[in-house]
Amino acid sequence: MATPPELYQDQPGDPRLPDGDRGSKLLAPLRAEGGRSVAIAVVSTIVFFVVLSLIIVNSPGWDEVKRAFFSRTQFKDSFPGIVRAFLVNVRLFMLSEVLILAFALVIAVMRSLPGPVFFPIRLLAVIYTDLFRGIPTILVIYMLGFGAPALGIKGVPDSPFFWGVVSLVLVYTAYVAEVYRAGIESVHTSQVAAARSLGLSRGESMRFVILPQAVRRVIPPLLNDFIGLQKDTVLVSLIGVVEAFRTAGIDSAATFNFTPYVALAVVYLVITVPMTRFVDAMVARDRKRRQTGGGL
Repeated sequence: MATPPELYQDQPGDPRLPDGDRGSKLLAPLRAEGGRSVAIAVVSTIVFFVVLSLIIVNSPGWDEVKRAFFSRTQFKDSFPGIVRAFLVNVRLFMLSEVLILAFALVIAVMRSLPGPVFFPIRLLAVIYTDLFRGIPTILVIYMLGFGAPALGIKGVPDSPFFWGVVSLVLVYTAYVAEVYRAGIESVHTSQVAAARSLGLSRGESMRFVILPQAVRRVIPPLLNDFIGLQKDTVLVSLIGVVEAFRTAGIDSAATFNFTPYVALAVVYLVITVPMTRFVDAMVARDRKRRQTGGGL
């Protein structure tokens, strides 16, 4: 039976069409449709934001809102100090992140230990993750930031920065441990069987076979958690740490204007949006690699 022309696959040396011409003609409608879809999406987005902007600008209270939140003078005066104070948030984030990555991996491994002999260890790991995932972060910060120094125990630090880091580590370790555990459980049991058949012990199998694969698989969700951690560093200001949020509050109280908070929001957008896009790119690359059979 003759091959229908629309299904014809060009081969090198095809006398009817130069190589690639038929494929280009078949894909042309799809490209045109995709271009129209992108154009419609762009135009509709622009129209939406233009209409929304007109509604806001023409609202009765816009002049007052503009004076209170979008003062150019206040923005210019407060922005440099907020950026300098943001370095404290960066220190909080970086120190907490290193500790979280290490402690969360330990908790995840503890919860993944098999056999009845390790039941008490697994139980402790479950209690820890359930406890600190169930308590709001702000409550943990308050209880440790104000409660621990009030005990008056000799040798216990009373630094708000220290207890802020401890609070963030305790809470986020519980979340990140569950991300690690999901990655560990996603590794097929045949990997463990193969490692054991090669003479590796259970601990060596975990270290050299399971964990490298698990960590690589959970990098995108880990980055999402750390984006949340970066934003939650502002909560430490509630126990006295003078960071970007506290600095913005001081500036706002001194000028009776909320523009410093807008300046702080701009700083966070500059930091978090590129991180978010980076995570999306990693997720898309990982999905493409899996679909094409690229493995890990």
